[in-house]
Amino acid sequence: VQLVESGGGLVQPGGSLKLSCAASGFTFQYYGMTWLRQKPGKDVEWVATINNAGKSTRYADAVKGRFTISKDNSKNVLFLEMSGLKPDDTAVYYCAQGFSTSATVRPRGQGTQVTVSA
Repeated sequence: VQLVESGGGLVQPGGSLKLSCAASGFTFQYYGMTWLRQKPGKDVEWVATINNAGKSTRYADAVKGRFTISKDNSKNVLFLEMSGLKPDDTAVYYCAQGFSTSATVRPRGQGTQVTVSA
């Protein structure tokens, strides 16, 4: 299993960013996927999850209405569209294999840094 996140960067409060996670080494269309994040000095927390077909999603209360998780099974890519970003969203974002609401879901990628600052 290989998961490679990209799309992170520096964005101003209120801005938007779209993260991608390229998956390989397994049959992507058979698996749900999850986004996690780790804020500076904090434990990893669960952000969002999507089932294998992309028809069922769940979001943490902190991001509901601002973040959208999706997956393209034809391209083996998972996405996280983030809007209305706040400084508190600053974190390293990880994608992980599996449909889960747990922060301990594995395996996961190496992460991409998102910094929200003026």
